[in-house]
Amino acid sequence: QVQLVERGGGSGHAGGSLILSCRVSTGNTESSNYMAWFCQAPGEEREGVAGSWKGRTSSYYVDSMKCRFTIVRDIAKTTKYLQMDALKPEDTAMYYCAAAPAIRRPWLPPIPTEYIVWGQGTQVTVSA
Repeated sequence: QVQLVERGGGSGHAGGSLILSCRVSTGNTESSNYMAWFCQAPGEEREGVAGSWKGRTSSYYVDSMKCRFTIVRDIAKTTKYLQMDALKPEDTAMYYCAAAPAIRRPWLPPIPTEYIVWGQGTQVTVSA
């Protein structure tokens, strides 16, 4: 089974940018055909942010992140990035990447229970 290693995050200011990366380690890459990003604020449930099929450019974004967050993949298809622009204080949360062999309804917000591999999470804190 693959492992997901996250990097990036940290502190930013409102209106600024941060980038998160999620690298897929060696293993059964079939379990990472679809990858998604989730966020979890203190006391809140984990919710889907964006998702994308491996090797494809089209991605899903939740409405509150559209036009501000972008999923980017490297040419080798081993790493996916979440480019976070126009940051808002309400973006403050732990961010996790996750992977699944397939997603039945990729046009809907990512659902945590459908993912079998998770990264360790990275904290994003946005100040006003």
